[in-house]
Parts: sequence; C-alpha cells; structure tokens
Amino acid sequence: MRAYLHAEWTKLRTAPSTVPLLATIILLTVAGGAAASAVVSCAARGCGYDPARIALFGVQVGQSVVAVLAVLTVAGEYGTGMVRLTLTAMPHRIKVLAAKAIVLAGLTLAAGSAAVLTAMLVARPILLDRGFPAGLLTLTSGPVLRAVFGSVLYLTLIALLSLGIATAVRDSAAAVGAVLGLLHLFPAVILMIADAGWQRLAWQISPMNAGLAVQATTGLSSLPLTPWAGLGVPAAWAAAALLGGGLLLRARDA
Repeated sequence: MRAYLHAEWTKLRTAPSTVPLLATIILLTVAGGAAASAVVSCAARGCGYDPARIALFGVQVGQSVVAVLAVLTVAGEYGTGMVRLTLTAMPHRIKVLAAKAIVLAGLTLAAGSAAVLTAMLVARPILLDRGFPAGLLTLTSGPVLRAVFGSVLYLTLIALLSLGIATAVRDSAAAVGAVLGLLHLFPAVILMIADAGWQRLAWQISPMNAGLAVQATTGLSSLPLTPWAGLGVPAAWAAAALLGGGLLLRARDA
C-alpha cells in the first residue's frame, strides 16, 4: 500500500493545478465569510443570525473548488490516458482508489483547516463591529469548536464524494456538473416542494443542507437533524459514491 500512496501523492503533488486549487479553496472560504459578515448586523436587543454560520459561509463557496480538485484527481487521468499506465503499474484497482482517497483527504484536511480557521479569525472582528456579542464568537467554546472542526470534516467528505462520482463517471465536466448539481441545485429543488413533510425529508438527505448543520451554534432545536447527525449525511453519500465508483473501477476496462 505504501507504493500506491507514494505514487498518488507524487502525482497529485506535481500536478500543476493542485497548488492553485488549494490556494483558491482557502481564499474563497475566507473571502466568503468576510463578505457575509460585512453585510449583516446585530442590534443591541439581539438578532436572529448565527455568527458561526455567517463566519463560515465561505465553506459553501470553497466546496465547489474542493469538488474540482477531487474530480481532477481521477478524471484527469482518464482525460490524458494516463490511467492505463497507472493501472498497469499498480494493478490492484481498489488500492489505487483507496490511495487516491487517502492522499486527497489529507490535502483537503490541511487546506480546509487553514481555510476555516483563517475565516473565523478574519470574520470575528468584523462581526464584533457589527454588534454581535463576543460570547458567541469564542473559538474555545464547545459549539464554535464543533462548527470549525465539523466544517473541515464536511469539506473532506465533499472531496471523497466527488472522488467517488468522478471514478464512476470518468469525465471531468460530467463529474463536476453532477457534484455541483447535488450540492447546489438540490437545495433549490427543496424550496419548490410544497408539502412540509416531504420538504423536511429532502432537507435531511441533502448532503449540503444536512452536512452544514454542523456549523449551527444557535437554534439547534429547530434543525431537522442534530449537527453531528447532519454531518453523517454527506458521510453516507461519500461512502456510497466511493463504493459505487470502486465497483465500477473493478468491473470496467481502463
């Protein structure tokens, strides 16, 4: 397995798109949180905003770049034909996919941690200036720590979900379109559902809606799922995508 990991790390590290995409993840996550923080305000008597979710709004933007990075990790090889060389040199296909997943997850965890922590540090003084109480923005408090840690895990799960879909689809454009549709169009469709019960169910199975519940630090009782249960939804999607992608990788020719 060590040889598989070394090969995948070398390929991803030396790909010309990797560093720019990782930098873009950090930049968009921080900028999105800062922009969202600058357009809200909290009156002295209180407000209905969750400051942690506002500060981490950029995660919704950065996840799209995470998806692109993950898709290129595997679909890029199909586009260039390099996948044939990969599978000839490393014939155990499940190990190839596992190595890609481990290397990708490690890079996403690193970039996600830098992005989320920086976003919180940048957004905090902006939100304080906008009237939010300092107690709701303390990085050492349990709910805020959960929001930060959970957001990093969420980005990692989106990377693994995208990797699984790309392995199944084998085309960069189609895979990116499928992932972004699942993340961004699914929530829009939910708003069109008239029945409250079906709308709640759709919310509970939406990887973005349910997964980002982990960012909530206020109004937890109104959520259709608890924060950690919500994070389990994109985890289930990622597991299913990797399983499906792995089965197809074994069954099909390169």
